[in-house]
Amino acid sequence: MEDTQIIELFWRRDESAIRATTTKYGRLLHSIAYHILANHEDSEECVSDACFRAWQTIPPQKPVSLTAYLGRIVRNISINRWHEKHAQKRYGGAEVLLSELGECVPAVETVEQEIDANELTAFISEWLIGQTKENRILFLRRYWFGDSVKSIAIHTGTAANKLSARLYRLRQDLKNVMEKEGIRL
Repeated sequence: MEDTQIIELFWRRDESAIRATTTKYGRLLHSIAYHILANHEDSEECVSDACFRAWQTIPPQKPVSLTAYLGRIVRNISINRWHEKHAQKRYGGAEVLLSELGECVPAVETVEQEIDANELTAFISEWLIGQTKENRILFLRRYWFGDSVKSIAIHTGTAANKLSARLYRLRQDLKNVMEKEGIRL
């Protein structure tokens, strides 16, 4: 089923929209959640919560890309779930991802920092546009989708240590560009 048809089902408040969404995007959404949580049960709950959130927000939202819309929802839900579990000392899996970007992207603690974080998001998006297609895909697979370096290496047919070095250079480039633009780390 096409995305426009699924969105139309949501707009008509037809419950088959949920089934169509899970049929078409369930595996992708589960993969995104699992790369953050490293737990199948929690990942399934996040996918279910994401479908419910889509039901609540479409309408009034009419996403241009249903894939990106659902991916963002499940990612945010998964990160929130990770924070809840991490606060309870139950998870440690996503710390590696967060620590890798920690030298470039500061944590958000106040409203002013939230505004800065939004500006930082726009800055990183602009920085990514200036990268090669391969580097954009690598950066997003690692830091948005949470794929392991090993799984990216298998998928691309590139050595893991070569990808690790590229990711390091990308992080260093991002850090240097941010410093040149006067963005505090």
